[in-house]
Amino acid sequence: MRRSQSSDRPLTFVQARHEESAAFMAAGHAKYSGQVGVVTSTQGPGALHLLNGLYDAKLDSVPVVALIGQQPTTTLGSGDQQEVDLHTIFQDVTSFTLQVSSTEQLPLALDTAFRRALASSGPSVVIIPQDIQTGAAPEIPHEHGYVQSTPLWKTPRMDPAASDLNDAAELIAAGEKVAFLVGQGARGCGAEILALAEKVGAGVTTSLLGKPHLDETHPLVVGTMGHLGTTASAQLLLSCDTLVIIGSNNPWTEYYPVPGSCRTVQIDNDPAKLGNHYPVDVGIVGDAALTAEKLTERVEPRGESPWRDTVRRLVEEEANTAARRAGVEMPKVNPEAAADVLNRHIPEDAMLAIDVGSCVYWYVRQMIAPPRGTAHLSSTLASMGCSIPYGIAAKTASPKRPVVALSGDGAAQMLGVNELITLGRIWHDWQDPRFVVVILNNGDLAEVSWEQREKENEPRFPASQTLPGFDYAQYAELNGLIGLTVSRPEELEETYRRAFSADRPVVIDVRTDADAPVLPPLPYALSKAPGMQEALAAESAGEGPAALMRRYLEIEQDRYLPVSELD
Repeated sequence: MRRSQSSDRPLTFVQARHEESAAFMAAGHAKYSGQVGVVTSTQGPGALHLLNGLYDAKLDSVPVVALIGQQPTTTLGSGDQQEVDLHTIFQDVTSFTLQVSSTEQLPLALDTAFRRALASSGPSVVIIPQDIQTGAAPEIPHEHGYVQSTPLWKTPRMDPAASDLNDAAELIAAGEKVAFLVGQGARGCGAEILALAEKVGAGVTTSLLGKPHLDETHPLVVGTMGHLGTTASAQLLLSCDTLVIIGSNNPWTEYYPVPGSCRTVQIDNDPAKLGNHYPVDVGIVGDAALTAEKLTERVEPRGESPWRDTVRRLVEEEANTAARRAGVEMPKVNPEAAADVLNRHIPEDAMLAIDVGSCVYWYVRQMIAPPRGTAHLSSTLASMGCSIPYGIAAKTASPKRPVVALSGDGAAQMLGVNELITLGRIWHDWQDPRFVVVILNNGDLAEVSWEQREKENEPRFPASQTLPGFDYAQYAELNGLIGLTVSRPEELEETYRRAFSADRPVVIDVRTDADAPVLPPLPYALSKAPGMQEALAAESAGEGPAALMRRYLEIEQDRYLPVSELD
């Protein structure tokens, strides 16, 4: 549920097939629109189903308000049907949880819930028993014991302290090899951050949440960091002597520079985030855009340098490596090729919704956010099944813009196919019908299969990893959508062209190869390779996955330089 941009228009209500999907839609609305997402449910099981989506909002720091039903106040404590202690259950996921006890309390509860959701960048929950729901709208008296509130919110812009800015500028000036790690705090200020990077010659990497907020075509942007990130990003962070963290609370701590190897500045509008995941020499509490502007005024410009040349070379080599990986032939469709070709067909104002699983690796390494669009996913919670609910939320927020949802078959079977029913029901009301769902269908929970090999040095366990066959294209047709199937890589171009010119939503079932390696960036993949090879040798699947892993490592090693050679 959302309030439309124009305050004189009514609320738009979207009926989801499952409360978890509805909560994902509310989190998605907050991510795509920058406004508060709102979700409703009944008591008992309906309320409990909201938890996953609300935790997604909490961990990715977006404002959501959940309005939840409850049994009548006169029966609470009796063990009534569907009575659970909702107030206790939701305490961990929210910064504000209140069960309303009178109609006069409700306006205050709602105003406070929205303010707290915005102030905390997280969920708030208001629990409304049935007898309160059916009560008459109250007139709040002006007397002791009653509170009249106002639905008012102003977004603060935090001005960084001059002394902190001076310390940060001095630290950056002392470094020769500066790197930026940029998170979702860069929303709306990517240009200011890149201007600062250009002035000091910094290489720029992003968190997964920061990826859509920077222009990844810039010659100093090396891609996303972390286990699913680019080798260029890993090499940047391993070889820098100065790190500037901007609006990021990224938990992939093993992919940060080795502690003690560099000096660090962190910029965040939340003081609690400073030093949360990495040792920091200078902490700045401030708005990212304003801080970047003021730092740019304080630092001296740097011209060409060996470090700037190194960063540009890393960017170029990463692009070449990605193209070579996408070109690897496989018995079925190479999923990196599917993502690469998709990236070339996405409209420049599209909104991307990315699911969780191996498809995130292909998004990070083969795709960029459209120049006038954006992209979102469940990052910190990393919950499968989010992409189609997110896409519906994006389309509801901006009906004139196209949407692309990228999912694996595991996520589609978990939750996505249910919301294809919703998609078939609501698309007729959209001003622009373009909504393309791409399902990378390999019959396997591929990310977990490869994690089992990498982290546990154990062979894939087919009983837990193999997925049942399902015809996603045919199911789409049953719901009044267009269903297309891709079985060979040469079919990708024409299929995507058809999808983006269709008169209704399209589901594309891409039959991808489960043996496509899901590997961390170098040098981390090299240290994991021996154990992974042992695990693959113990499998009965034949030489396919082992051969492809060796091929991918060869492609990476062709361009990989040890840290000593980057100096």
